[in-house]
Amino acid sequence: MRLRDKVIIVTGSTTGIGRAIAERCVTEGARVLVHGRDRAHGEAVVAKLGSAAVLHLDDLSDPASPARIVEATMKAFGRIDCIVNNAAIVPRTTLHTATVEAFDYTMAVNVRAPLFLIQAAFSQLKANEGCVLNIGSINAHSGEPTFLHYATSKGALQTLSRNLANAHATDKVRFTHFNVGWVLSDNEYAKQVAEGLPADWPEKVPAAYAPSGRLIKTETIAAGAVFWLSDESKPISGSVMELEQFSIYGRNPAKT
Repeated sequence: MRLRDKVIIVTGSTTGIGRAIAERCVTEGARVLVHGRDRAHGEAVVAKLGSAAVLHLDDLSDPASPARIVEATMKAFGRIDCIVNNAAIVPRTTLHTATVEAFDYTMAVNVRAPLFLIQAAFSQLKANEGCVLNIGSINAHSGEPTFLHYATSKGALQTLSRNLANAHATDKVRFTHFNVGWVLSDNEYAKQVAEGLPADWPEKVPAAYAPSGRLIKTETIAAGAVFWLSDESKPISGSVMELEQFSIYGRNPAKT
């Protein structure tokens, strides 16, 4: 068990990538605080994971939420070794539809909450020589036309990861950042169907987006997370990597 006895906070872990990471962490011996906003989904995850997991419901747009998440984790498990900042919102915005309110909300959830969750847990991370894994997106490099707020927030999160890795290497707190590509989760499936794609759309993704013939699985991201959360990856810090099927750098803009 590669994460034996570690206590890990995984935000946004009632569905999708976060859920896959939480499940894999428990399989590898960790205890996990499962965070989300939907009680039914959260209770289903915790029921599956058993005594190794506790559920904490909170709205990351609330500035007080990081302190509550840390308090809940300490109450349940008595320590914090790792944080996975996975939770994010993905609004559809452009220059013409952007609003101050929507921008501030996106930045609050996608950037401010991860920063202040790290701050709230930092004494534990330092004491336990722990680590942080921030789940970003390849959209950090510019994004799609309708991802203005989202892409901006993920670019900021990437810089946050690098800045903290640089600033806190001597504290022996490590930071890793994943820029993930198109991942097939339950939420992504439902969203694409709601936007007009047929029920079997995952089987017909163009090769320009999925040269392997399928989208990335949430379990694949979770498998990669284990190494960076484990002591196997010590003392490496500051790694920013693209978990995508195409190379981002030098890729044809037409995706062909």
